Amino acid sequence: MSLFLPDGGTIGFVAPSFGCATEPYKTTFDNALRQFRERGFTLVLGPNCYRADGIGISAPPAECAAELTEMFGREDIDVLMACGGGEMMCETIGCVDWDKIRAAKPKLLMGYSDITNFIFPYVTACGGYGIYGPSAAAFGMEPWHASIGHALDLLQGRIDTVSSYDSWQGIEDGLKDEEHPLAPYNCLQTAGMRKYIKGTTGVEQTAGTLSFEGRLVGGCLDCLQVLCGTPYADPVGYAEAHKDEGIVWVLESCDLNVFSIRRALWQLREAGWFANVKGFLIGRPLCYGQEMMGLDQYRAVIDILGDLGAPIVMDADIGHLPPQMPLLMGSLASVTADEKLTITMKM
Repeated sequence: MSLFLPDGGTIGFVAPSFGCATEPYKTTFDNALRQFRERGFTLVLGPNCYRADGIGISAPPAECAAELTEMFGREDIDVLMACGGGEMMCETIGCVDWDKIRAAKPKLLMGYSDITNFIFPYVTACGGYGIYGPSAAAFGMEPWHASIGHALDLLQGRIDTVSSYDSWQGIEDGLKDEEHPLAPYNCLQTAGMRKYIKGTTGVEQTAGTLSFEGRLVGGCLDCLQVLCGTPYADPVGYAEAHKDEGIVWVLESCDLNVFSIRRALWQLREAGWFANVKGFLIGRPLCYGQEMMGLDQYRAVIDILGDLGAPIVMDADIGHLPPQMPLLMGSLASVTADEKLTITMKM
């Protein structure tokens, strides 16, 4: 049984976090739908896609959860895409009928940021898969960045390998706004990734090649910290079930400053989440370049994770500073980091 989107297949669109009710998101979402139709796909829109009636989400949590549960269970929908991220999807998942989700035919949901609140529990507690990648509205840009095409290719099962890109868009570089809703990424930054290993004198940066493999789990650290201690996700049990393969953690952040990143990682480490870790892939944080009281984005991570002994790749093309490599969460990934970061994924 394939989880991937076939040619001419059906995409369901859901808004368990933000919908596309305001500009520039409405126009970009409309254009994304046009792009998908022109590629021959059938589209099914959930009732909340164009709503903005909730607090930090498209609709009240129970209605967001009902949409997600119903669309996930529909046999005529091949895959799901989230309209966007948001702020309060943690409240949605408490209303999701997880028994129905587990009983339904497995399905890929693609999204990132707040969508971590579904993908991470679905992978770690339900044994499913999800794609951590661009939300639906990103497919409305003109022209597509290569990463957008790669996301659709991964969703269709046409590729199993992704690599990092040559440049990226800083927080001040974006051109998309209400007057230019279809503007593409404006990738002006070229600073590359950093690689760290535990050496004889502590954690040190390396120019050498890092290679490791394991099951991909993770997402947005803002959300993961909130999920810690709840009954929805089970990263400890998942790590134990996959102890022979190990775990590759994918982590990136949105609203957290460097101290918040450090505190969040400490909390997850102390909760035992990083058992059987084989490596860390850390995306560029939205607070990229920030320094507070002598703490920067690098020490915020390596001072907490370095003693675990797993290699750490930082400033990867993952998360809120695009482009982002689409990643099949739950897959067994082989990672190579040299001049580029290359990830090959299989079920």
